[in-house]
Amino acid sequence: MKILAIESSSLVASVAVTEDGVTVAEYTVNFKKTHSQTLLPMIDQIAAMTELDMDSVDAIAVSGGPGSFTGLRIGSATAKGLGLALKKPLIHVPTLDAMAWNLYGASGLICPVMDARRNQVYTGLYRFEKDFQIVMESCAMDIHDLIQRLNEMGERVIFLGDGMPVCRKFLEEEMTVSWDFAPAQCNRQRAASVAALGARYLEEGKVESAKEHRPDYLRKAQAERELEEAKRQGKVKELAAGHSVGTGESDMVSGGLKTGERMEGQKAGTGAEAGKGNAPEEENR
Repeated sequence: MKILAIESSSLVASVAVTEDGVTVAEYTVNFKKTHSQTLLPMIDQIAAMTELDMDSVDAIAVSGGPGSFTGLRIGSATAKGLGLALKKPLIHVPTLDAMAWNLYGASGLICPVMDARRNQVYTGLYRFEKDFQIVMESCAMDIHDLIQRLNEMGERVIFLGDGMPVCRKFLEEEMTVSWDFAPAQCNRQRAASVAALGARYLEEGKVESAKEHRPDYLRKAQAERELEEAKRQGKVKELAAGHSVGTGESDMVSGGLKTGERMEGQKAGTGAEAGKGNAPEEENR
């Protein structure tokens, strides 16, 4: 079983090929280049280095969110394009689940955190006891509420993800249970983990067509939140003229959700324009 995996939910761009439980190749870059510039060349280089016949791939696993709106759209558009061209199924792998998979077999709670701006994080809780367990589903959450929940659970916690530099001060001040950061080799997104978890989903028949695939954003894009706030304030003309309309703190909790609430069905399509533009992917969270 051969899987091509794509990870583009954050600043990290990562591509991997796994076959029968072995990572054949992985190419990961954590640098300020847009995924529209990097993903396809990375796939081409891996294919060339490993003499990969793309027709031999059984499925394409893609990190499905949450994360950067632009990054997710580019990754989704890339996976959908390959799936349509190769007539291969896609495997939607939740980003935070794949991040937790980086720490397979670790004891205690695993807590991936992705920076969602303004003291908000995308997060989930996981543990490995005989098997992979999802303790708390992926959600957008205030960092202080997350810390309170972890303290109440009373277990050792391992954190990973790009939210750690932002959250570190709060953790040091408020955490009452034992906690630590994952080391450098496994504290960011990796396509190999997307592929490994994707292989499990493929065996379970959890696949979708390229046409069916949609990223999970968990909350609305900043532009959508600003438009809603402009309508509420009666300032749509000002927004159209290029003037900023503040969303306010009340609108920042998961884009109108209560803290920790999962936005079910908050999926959006990916058009051909998803791969265009040169803004850093993390700007559109």
